[in-house]
Amino acid sequence: MKLLVKGATILTMRHDAPFTGDILIDGSRIADIQPAIRDAGADEVIHAEGMAAMPGLINAHQHTPMSLLRGFSDDLKLMDWLEKKMFPAEARMTPEDIYWGAKLAMAEMIRSGTTAFADMYIHMNEIAAAVEETGMRASLTRGLVFTEDDGGRRMAEALDLIKRWSGKAEGRITTMLGPHSPYTVPPELWREVIRLAEQEDIPIHTHLAETVEEVALIRERYNQTPTEYLYHLGLFEKAHVLLAHSVHLNRRDIGYLRGMRGGAAHNPVSNLKLGCGIAPVSEMTEQGIAVGIGTDGAGSAATLDMFEEIRAAAWLQKLDYGDPAKLPAMEALRMATAGSASVLGIADEVGTLEAGKKADLILIDLRKPHLQPVHNLPSLLAYCAVGADVDTTIVNGRVLMRGRRLLTIDEDELLAQVSKRARRIVEGI
Repeated sequence: MKLLVKGATILTMRHDAPFTGDILIDGSRIADIQPAIRDAGADEVIHAEGMAAMPGLINAHQHTPMSLLRGFSDDLKLMDWLEKKMFPAEARMTPEDIYWGAKLAMAEMIRSGTTAFADMYIHMNEIAAAVEETGMRASLTRGLVFTEDDGGRRMAEALDLIKRWSGKAEGRITTMLGPHSPYTVPPELWREVIRLAEQEDIPIHTHLAETVEEVALIRERYNQTPTEYLYHLGLFEKAHVLLAHSVHLNRRDIGYLRGMRGGAAHNPVSNLKLGCGIAPVSEMTEQGIAVGIGTDGAGSAATLDMFEEIRAAAWLQKLDYGDPAKLPAMEALRMATAGSASVLGIADEVGTLEAGKKADLILIDLRKPHLQPVHNLPSLLAYCAVGADVDTTIVNGRVLMRGRRLLTIDEDELLAQVSKRARRIVEGI
């Protein structure tokens, strides 16, 4: 099937200026991008005059089922948030709850212009099934916490996920190994995971240096920073690694990451809301480290609107460095698209709009008072746009939302399921 998007203002996320033109999609890939495409033999035409076309946003770190816990545990310190609210509620979640919570997150992401995401949780088969049904692109990871001996169950589930789902859903699903963090995985198991990742060329998704408490704990245990600890275990030698948060890094830590495969997933809103701190994003990028943008779960970030994250990322760097020129609009947009694609290891396929790449793109309706006039499109999108401005979401050449209407998710059924399940999960906690 051929789909032609006509008359959009196109932002490719490469290094060319925005221009008005057409995008031809043939099957799952972009066939051509030109100021005008005629006689394309398209089966369907989307008239996109007055809209901006850009690559779909890529959420580089998520916990999708946490959407069931949105607004349940706000305004708490991190450990209280985890131990008194999150952990007890998550312990009540059934595999079916996980499925519907993930689907709720996917509905929100599609509606706000996210086309791909990296997820770490449990019951990942259910999340993979939701990805397959909704049409999104995802990198899936079974979180590995080794605080007690489970007889190898978690690792078996992680390997089963990789075997069962890698390359499935028309190639939209990729997988990673997920050792949770420096403080929940002992050194010998870290070495086992790293060895496996290197042997089988499996990427690794982990949390790093999210809080000052984590830094103090690892310093107490190993007399090292969390980054230094993982460096000496060999994490950054060969494996492709996604480092979620990476808030508390000193200059030496950043030096340890130079030349690594993968990069950091910056989660500015979650880090702000939980009082974790401001990641040294500008310093990382200046050292050649790839940085993507994620939301973290809705239990902490509240929403999964990547436009909020883009705005927060840019403004936090300007504030932290006392320099309004830090992390300019275009760079922030690239982080949420090409940067996140690089961190997820899928930059060959998505993250920019160009012929030959997968057709993952969004159309943003600019015909709104808060998006007019259009002096500078990247600035407008980075600083003024919100997820609700997205009109159309396309993944792998398939239209998942058109005119703000979801085409692969029954919203009425979804909201009914979410309402009854969320009430049961949090009752009495």
